[in-house]
Amino acid sequence: MSDETVTPAASAAQTAAPIPRYFRNDAPLARRDPHKQLLASLDRLITDYPPHHVPPGGGLYYGPISVAFLFYALHNLYPDLTLENYPLNTWSAAYIEQAQANMKDFPAPSPSKCGVSNDIMSLLALYAVTAKDPETVKELCDHAAVMFGPETSNDWLNGRSGYLYLLRLVRGAFLHNQEITELIEDTADEVIENIMGSSRPWKWHGKAYVGAVHGAIGIITQIVLTDPSWAPKLEAELGALLSYQYESGNFPSSLPPGRDRLVQFCHGAPGVVASLLSIRKYFPEIHERIDRVVAKARECIWERGLLTKEPCLCHGISGNALALDEKQFDHFMTYTTGHEIKSMAKDGMLEKSDDPSALWCGEAGRAWCWAVADKQLDKRLLGYNDI
Repeated sequence: MSDETVTPAASAAQTAAPIPRYFRNDAPLARRDPHKQLLASLDRLITDYPPHHVPPGGGLYYGPISVAFLFYALHNLYPDLTLENYPLNTWSAAYIEQAQANMKDFPAPSPSKCGVSNDIMSLLALYAVTAKDPETVKELCDHAAVMFGPETSNDWLNGRSGYLYLLRLVRGAFLHNQEITELIEDTADEVIENIMGSSRPWKWHGKAYVGAVHGAIGIITQIVLTDPSWAPKLEAELGALLSYQYESGNFPSSLPPGRDRLVQFCHGAPGVVASLLSIRKYFPEIHERIDRVVAKARECIWERGLLTKEPCLCHGISGNALALDEKQFDHFMTYTTGHEIKSMAKDGMLEKSDDPSALWCGEAGRAWCWAVADKQLDKRLLGYNDI
């Protein structure tokens, strides 16, 4: 067959219309039983992605550590819940074992990989809180040494502000240990001072990102949730960031603003809204402005937030749902059930995840959202602003 020959199937594939970024939100408001959906999601997670089948890597973002973190968090919410007769903390340990078996292959923390996606630091943090082991906390804090060079990233996923989340996670487990608490807070202070001393705008891979995963709102959020006393010094920067809101209510991915395209947690209005809701109380002077920004952004999310990417926290319907309020949140969640995802795939309206088990890219994140709905928790994202 010559290079120029094209089969009918190939021709159809070439001419097929690309999957749209989102679909129209025109169905009547609906709701699903969140507890039933949580159990169904967890059953899919352990059945389709058992511990030994989840590829290593990804820290709290994707991979076995991220799934272990979900089960750790859910065990605290559902201490009596079992799956296949095992409590959730046993499932957490099983996924941790999968990560530990590959620990020798994990890259060491570095200036470009020291956020929540770093496997070694995420493992240390999760082990420290589950084992209540002070020595592991000290080891985690020792890794701060890689973050004090000028080339270190500041973003949540790969940089210093993600490390701040890990410090908050372990701090909560050692509130009655003054020595360890002081060590954590001293380490956090030093990291925050390095972030604040970085040149502006904060950049990742040479671009000034705005959003939660790589950008300024994520960095501001992690600093303020770690140490609210920094809020007054960040108010002007937050105010400048709010001014970049498009007329549509969305936010640009990076600066200078380009096309108004992405409406998802990592880039766009959902991440900004979720962040603002968790830090609003620390900025009393701009409460009204924040509220106006959130209201306008939610209109955009409601209109353009039913994404065709597989529902997930980072860039899917699940994360977008957490930026909405009550009935709208419930409605978005109806599109994240197993049945709906299969229907989307059948209709050619689903862009499947590369990490389908993951906390931030797949099933584990959907389970977290159902737990938020079931327990009527504050709408926070596990690993970002839940603490």
